[in-house]
Amino acid sequence: MKKTYILFAVLAIATISFSFTTVQDAELKKSMADGKSVYEGLCMACHMNEGQGIANVFPPLAKSDYLMKDLDRSINVLIKGQQGEITVNGKKYKGVMPATGLDDKDIADVLNYVRNSWGNKGDKVTAEHVAKVRAKK
Repeated sequence: MKKTYILFAVLAIATISFSFTTVQDAELKKSMADGKSVYEGLCMACHMNEGQGIANVFPPLAKSDYLMKDLDRSINVLIKGQQGEITVNGKKYKGVMPATGLDDKDIADVLNYVRNSWGNKGDKVTAEHVAKVRAKK
C-alpha cells in the first residue's frame, strides 16, 4: 500500500514536470518565431541571415561569446545602442549599432531567437526581465 502511494506521487510529480516543461518549450518557440520576424526586419542586414556578421565590420551573433556571456549587456545594447571597441570571439570590432527602439517584448523575442539559433543555447528571456534592465538605466 505504501509503495502504491509512493509510486503515485512519483508519477504525479513527473507528469506535472513534463507538462510545465512542455508549456515552457511552446512559449520559447513562439517567442523565437516572433523574434525571427524582428531579426529579419531589423538585424539581418548587418548581422546576416545566419548570424555570421560581416568580417571586420559587423560582429557575428552565431556562436558569439559576447552575446551569450552577459544577458543584461545584450539587452542594453538593443535598448541604448553600442559604440566603441568590443571583442567578439577573439576579434575586435569598432563600430556603431544604433538603439533599436524596440519594446520589451520585441527585445525579449529577438534575443530568444538569436540566443537559441546558429549554435547558441540560452535561457528564455522575458519581457519582464527586459523591463527591469531598462528601468536601471
